[in-house]
Amino acid sequence: MGRAGATEGAPQAGSGPLALALDRAAPASLTEQISTGLRTAIEDGRLAPGGRLPSWRDLASQLGVARGTVRAAYEELIDAQLVQTHGAAGTRVVRQAPPRPPGAALPMAQARDPFDSHPRVSGVFQMGVPAQDAFPAKPWARMLARAARSAASAPLVYPDGRGEPALRAAIAATLAVARGLACSPAQIFVTSGLAASLALAVRTLGLRGTAWTEDPGYPPARRLLAALGLAPQPVPVDAQGLDVAAGQAAAPHAAMALVTPGQQAPLGVALSPARRRALLDWAERSGAWIVEDDYLGELQLQGRAAPALGAQDPEARVLHIGTFSKTISPALRLGFLVVPASEVARFDEAVALHGGAPAPLLQHAVAEFLQGGHQLRHLRRMKSLYARRRDALCACLEADGITHRAAGLAVLLRLPDGVSDQALARTARAHGLAPVPLSLWYAQPQPRHAGLLLGVTNVREEQAAAHWALLAALIRPA
Repeated sequence: MGRAGATEGAPQAGSGPLALALDRAAPASLTEQISTGLRTAIEDGRLAPGGRLPSWRDLASQLGVARGTVRAAYEELIDAQLVQTHGAAGTRVVRQAPPRPPGAALPMAQARDPFDSHPRVSGVFQMGVPAQDAFPAKPWARMLARAARSAASAPLVYPDGRGEPALRAAIAATLAVARGLACSPAQIFVTSGLAASLALAVRTLGLRGTAWTEDPGYPPARRLLAALGLAPQPVPVDAQGLDVAAGQAAAPHAAMALVTPGQQAPLGVALSPARRRALLDWAERSGAWIVEDDYLGELQLQGRAAPALGAQDPEARVLHIGTFSKTISPALRLGFLVVPASEVARFDEAVALHGGAPAPLLQHAVAEFLQGGHQLRHLRRMKSLYARRRDALCACLEADGITHRAAGLAVLLRLPDGVSDQALARTARAHGLAPVPLSLWYAQPQPRHAGLLLGVTNVREEQAAAHWALLAALIRPA
């Protein structure tokens, strides 16, 4: 592909219309950087319709990368219908962009939700993803291979919609150790993540009316609750977490409360013991349900993590949601819901009717990851690594006199008056940075809410100063 044909007159990397500059320290892969650079050159006209790209062998030589890396980038452009192969004539930019049928959706970049803390293309300061350079990739690859071999020879039967027994047992054992939550495998339902777990809980319990949501809190969760027929009632969060008294005053008969008590998203505060007790008492008294999103609960960087809400009382009206997005990979799309023992039969019936768990292959690999102790060892290493990376970034902000504070696996900084955090975040994207605007976490954003959340998981200590300097220049332009 792209091999044939001389390169006379072809655009050159590093100069001319391409000017591809690769950064091996950047979070984005070299393939992504090449594909993005070529796409940009095509879209802004530097590579004209019908223009020939260098052969992938020549471009690889010029850029100093493997030929397969360039070939993969070219294949992405072919899949996007931006370039075509023409045999001996080489690979050329299409002469006319593929037509969009009337009423067709906008391209992904334009249709993307304005709140996008998990962009498809990664960037520095991105939230919601684990460290890409510290994951035990080799053991994980072996587990995936074993799971694939096992799946290939497994009996041809329908899998258990509640999840594979091995994974449910492994999750129960891990929760008992890491979150103080004693539950049986029967109480655990494997899902495709937070949204699926929340939808399963709301539909199975038949919840209607109002739902308490944290303010600030995760915006997609508010929208999902509304789509499920619940009216979100924003409840303020302070230094002790969710203000239960404020929730009772605003909506005393709410059907449920969605909370992140371990490390509140996005402020990073833990729900205080008094507030935990008040929340549990409210649910018991009013017949409401508490849905605990265990956001970063197992990744407490300072001190000992508080136990899960349900750990205080096995009979409490609490449903616990966890995922493997922050500890293994968001690409797994794998999570779980823990329900009270009294509700197991109800959820068994719901899953039997509507289905539930993802394909068994990944479940078996994750089960081995947990059973072999890899998860707890990985968490221990990640806590130390993330603390060092957070401290390195905080030191840069302190040196510049920037008001900030740690917020879970992010650093929260306030912006000068008159600076729009949403506009600044959009500008930062063009520079390879992916801070998340704080204002979008509020139900009704106000200028006083302006701030940025800087994820620390993929900010290496030796690179923190350079990354911060680039963002600081955007915040305080000369």
